[in-house]
Amino acid sequence: MAEIQIVNSRKLEKLFLQVHITCNQGNPHFIRPLDKDVQDIFDPQKNKSFRFGEVIRWLLFDDTGEAVGRIAAFTNEKYTNKGDDVPVGGMGFFECVNDQPSANLLFDTAKNWLAERGMEAMDGPINFGERDKWWGLLIDGFEPPLYGMNYNPPYYQKLFETYGFQLFYNQICWTLPVVGAKNEQLQPKFYEAHDKFAANPDFEARHLKKGEAELFAKNFCAIYNQAWAKHEGNKNMETKQALRIYHAMKPIMDEDIGWFTYYKGEPVAMWMNIPDINQVMRHLNGKFDLFHKLKFAYLRWRGGITRMVSVLFGVVPEFQGSGIDYYMIVEAEKVIKKKGRYTDVEMLWQGDFNPKILAICENLGSVERRRLATFRYLFDREKEFKRHPILSY
Repeated sequence: MAEIQIVNSRKLEKLFLQVHITCNQGNPHFIRPLDKDVQDIFDPQKNKSFRFGEVIRWLLFDDTGEAVGRIAAFTNEKYTNKGDDVPVGGMGFFECVNDQPSANLLFDTAKNWLAERGMEAMDGPINFGERDKWWGLLIDGFEPPLYGMNYNPPYYQKLFETYGFQLFYNQICWTLPVVGAKNEQLQPKFYEAHDKFAANPDFEARHLKKGEAELFAKNFCAIYNQAWAKHEGNKNMETKQALRIYHAMKPIMDEDIGWFTYYKGEPVAMWMNIPDINQVMRHLNGKFDLFHKLKFAYLRWRGGITRMVSVLFGVVPEFQGSGIDYYMIVEAEKVIKKKGRYTDVEMLWQGDFNPKILAICENLGSVERRRLATFRYLFDREKEFKRHPILSY
């Protein structure tokens, strides 16, 4: 008979990591996450979300005693979505063999725990923390994942939908061939816009410098607070927050792929990218001790990273739609081609509830590379289900 156990020991923590590997074994696209990255989510000393909620993990064992599934559930008073009319909890880190009763038992366990804490719905699979990691179920584009991105077998979608989860929103990831293996070019409109701005000495595009943390923070805040702070009620970013972003990026930062554009010396656009370190992480088998850090450095030095990841793209309102983003991308392309490290860029997911940002991605000439989904399950099965509302500006 199947049995659920709370993860409350070192032994069970190791099994919690192992189930993910077991459910994806044999898949050449699967990349094992670093054990430390997953464990830190459940460590109150490492995850600030513990200030605002609680989390619990379970393992599912079959009648032979083998671990065949896992799940986590969490509350977080900071977790809100536009239009929510019920208290919503989260579930994530779901893994399960292809067996609906087993999946149902895991989902029921999470649902019951959340209901006991006053929740009336659960979203998943999501993270007990920021949305840039471990967020969404992969439903299309089963290629090797980016660093910190969920990866799962295709049959998981059926397990979720058969249980009763409904699509809350799609998460679309785009790709753009900044530098192609055959020296591909961007669309002509990029170069036309570039030439217009390049002829005006009031405009300048510059890439990052590792020793200019304060300048990065100043520029980042100036653009973010104009371009993004009003969206979904986001607060203005302070310099200290921007400095934390800089120092988090610094260990893997490539100066050539982080860009600011200026008008008369004032920052008006930015395009922040980082190397896709998962292309190297796939060789580390989840470990990051001294030996594996040296291995990581060696593989990166050997040119093991050919893809960069766009983590933020912003233009201040005054210049939105002007083509200044095309100017910035062409300036970046010239440097990137010269160095010859990268062939393409993938943009982190954009919610399908945000038509403005989706239009920007399409206008850049991007194509959809993969799609994840955030699902919602309402505990009151008679209540009307509503998808995430479309954002208006």
